[in-house]
Amino acid sequence: MTVNLKDMTRRDITLGPGLNYRYFSVPALEENGIGKVSRMPVSLRIVLESVLRNCDGRKVLPHHVESLANWRPDAPRETEIPFTIGRIVLNCAAGIPLLGDLTAIRGAMMRRGYPAGTVGPKVPVDMALDHTLTVDFNARPDALALNTALDIRRNAERYRFVKWAMQAYGGVRLFPPGAGILHQLNLELLAPGYLEKDGICYPDTLVGTDSHTCMIAGLGTVGWGVGGIEAEAAMLGQPLFFLTPDVVGVHVTGRLREGVTATDLVLHVTEMLRKAKVVGKFVEFFGEGVTTLSVPDRATIANMAVEYGATIGYFPVDGQTCSYLRQTGRSEETVRAVETLYRAQGFFGAPKPGDIDYSDVLELDLPIVVPNLAGPKRPQDRIPLDGLKERFADVLAAPVAEGGYGKAPATVAGEDGRGVRDGDVVIAAIASCTNTSNPGVMLAAGLVARNAVARGLRTRPWVKTSLTPGSMVVSRYLEAAGLQDALDTLGFAVAGYSCATCVGASGPIDPELEEQIAARDVVACAVLSGNRNFEARIHPAVRASFLASPPLVVAFALAGRMDIDLLNEPLGVDRDGRPVYLRDIWPTAEELGAAQAIAANPAFYRETYAGDIAARDPNWKTIPQATGSLYAWDERSTYLKEPPFLAPELSASVLKPVMGARALAILGDSVTTDHISPIGNIKARSPAGAYLSSLGVAPLDFNNFGARRMNHEVMVRGGFGNQRLRNLMVPGVEGGVTTHQPDGETTSIYEASLRYKADDVPLIVVAGQEYGTGSARDWAAKATRLLGVRAVVAESFERIHRSNLVGMGVLPCQLAEGTRTVDLGLDGSEHFDILGLCDDTEPGQSLTLVIHRADGARAEVPLILRLDTPVEVEYVRSGGVMPYILNELIAEAERLRAVS
Repeated sequence: MTVNLKDMTRRDITLGPGLNYRYFSVPALEENGIGKVSRMPVSLRIVLESVLRNCDGRKVLPHHVESLANWRPDAPRETEIPFTIGRIVLNCAAGIPLLGDLTAIRGAMMRRGYPAGTVGPKVPVDMALDHTLTVDFNARPDALALNTALDIRRNAERYRFVKWAMQAYGGVRLFPPGAGILHQLNLELLAPGYLEKDGICYPDTLVGTDSHTCMIAGLGTVGWGVGGIEAEAAMLGQPLFFLTPDVVGVHVTGRLREGVTATDLVLHVTEMLRKAKVVGKFVEFFGEGVTTLSVPDRATIANMAVEYGATIGYFPVDGQTCSYLRQTGRSEETVRAVETLYRAQGFFGAPKPGDIDYSDVLELDLPIVVPNLAGPKRPQDRIPLDGLKERFADVLAAPVAEGGYGKAPATVAGEDGRGVRDGDVVIAAIASCTNTSNPGVMLAAGLVARNAVARGLRTRPWVKTSLTPGSMVVSRYLEAAGLQDALDTLGFAVAGYSCATCVGASGPIDPELEEQIAARDVVACAVLSGNRNFEARIHPAVRASFLASPPLVVAFALAGRMDIDLLNEPLGVDRDGRPVYLRDIWPTAEELGAAQAIAANPAFYRETYAGDIAARDPNWKTIPQATGSLYAWDERSTYLKEPPFLAPELSASVLKPVMGARALAILGDSVTTDHISPIGNIKARSPAGAYLSSLGVAPLDFNNFGARRMNHEVMVRGGFGNQRLRNLMVPGVEGGVTTHQPDGETTSIYEASLRYKADDVPLIVVAGQEYGTGSARDWAAKATRLLGVRAVVAESFERIHRSNLVGMGVLPCQLAEGTRTVDLGLDGSEHFDILGLCDDTEPGQSLTLVIHRADGARAEVPLILRLDTPVEVEYVRSGGVMPYILNELIAEAERLRAVS
């Protein structure tokens, strides 16, 4: 049947002069009576093409093709899809640890007598070192040079490892520090439109180790973020297995009003789709309104799929896609080839209403979108700009238990000699791939700055400003449009081409200001054009963070406070003492159009990305080059240690009952991966700081958790160490602490875990809804496993973190529908059993949580084991993905030996 499927769908195609290929026709399946493929969502059809093309009778079977081709919008989701992707992109935050894990697997294989070449990438890989820079210097012309030099110095040891990996593993293309953010590089350069191998052409598909890899879906490419744990498997040629998804169609009508930005739109969409509960689903945009959105606008929406919970927010390939490919310097030959292939497969053009059978359809009317922002703690908490002042006053006064700050209303002090007060903006950052990939909003920011400078306005002195574009091309068009000088004047000088403030690398604020904030318990604010504003993420001194468009970031830097009605109150006064309002400096459609015409120059992209970027970077050349097929781990290193995840105790099946467990933490709703594995600076008094001090590392050189991700001793000590974590076992206390049982002693989570391990006591974590929201942070799962946690019991899980837990051999157990964690009446004195686990456990199996209370009472609570596919059961049976991959590689090597 395998041969029949592939024979019946194989076709010849000419994509251009000399571009003669074969392809596997998805429409041919329906022509041969297999499914109503033409009614399927476009994004699923592209997945179907991969399943069909890779149907080999071993890992991808004919029934996988037939099952997906017969997808029904309302069917139970019980069937897994083996999705073989075409390429992989890695950011450094998860990519460097991934290379470390890969090297550990290679070492294990070589110690068993197999050659080094048995472990290496089987698909093309692009890697960007884009999460290492910190905004230590800002608002000065040499900020970029100074921050880059610090980046190289701080991360020299990690970069030496990366340079070794580049020569050890073929097929990895590297973009050094300063080359740009992975997602923007992917959009502007890396995405080829289509792929070809062995004379077969097919649509571009990928996964990446950053959760915002899904941004590429704005270009019509099916791709999303996975943890490094899953990416390892995909890099080694393993299919990614996931349950056949629901696909929610979003019918887009009308066009955005003048003055409304793509950022306003994406915050509107994020709120709308989060309320629609699209977690783990595909979202696909269709209808005439889609054609009014440029690819950068679409990419802005696709980028935030993680924030609204979807796997992907997909926009089909169409004329806008082709225009963008031309604008960004792709060849005319490539553009025509993409259009030819996608038309042949039936993938071209946004569907019209009624064309597709979606699981659900939502309406998005573009004209109703208004200027807005989101905050102060979550990206889905949208606030219309005209309601900000009232909303800020409400959240400031609301009790902490209700998500507020429990503060009296702020009083407005005089400008001269004013002290810091609630609502002051202390960080204003034009940052993150969400917006810096979008020329429209970046140029709007430059125009606001130009118009403000012309009126004599300046940034408030207590505001730390920065600009970290996602690519060097942004600087090319801002300078060509004559806008960078005005941004420089207001303090938005380029501080780096990197992810920075949005990921918590905002750098220091004025020490005296920070002392005042702490001494007076001030609710200081940040405003950034990013995608995440979770508690304690942006800066330790910042308690309220707001997402806004780049031009609004400039406006709030001018105003210096969040408790303002920007539509009716002045930003400041001009040279003549006249009030200046936002409307006075907001760009007109004509101003923006003229700037966009300058920016739409393909030469900017061709010249920026010409040649080998790494080879021409003088900073990168200073990093020594190590060689050899196996990395020489240095036991004295405080940055790099061989990953421990293949140790015997971590390679055993976890499919057995959990008996007599204690809770390491009992948490509430919306616990993020930042809470579980913080990325910020390492504090001297923390367990991680104490460990580094014991090795003679000075506090000044502690760096941050992001930089120490390849030292598991540091990272496990940071597990659940966020300073804003609220463990309900220790009421009224914030930070990484717990109550050790049965003695009731309050101690750090790390120390408690050691004591429980010494007594052979298994651990669980209990949480509310949306557990694991946020970044695709492998260490949120890795630290959980190394702390001795057997299972996480939660009301619901975010997609990537659930997968990461599975990949590390931690059991995600979901409370039955309608059961709330708070109703369990837990205080931490209980011990727990989880019954129903055994070696022949099946996906989605029912389990029972038995709660033994301190007073002798006993309660039973039904659970659903969130191992969603058979391969996930195999992962935890092996102890995790790494042991599973090792076993697979050994089996494959033995098979090849037998054949030879």
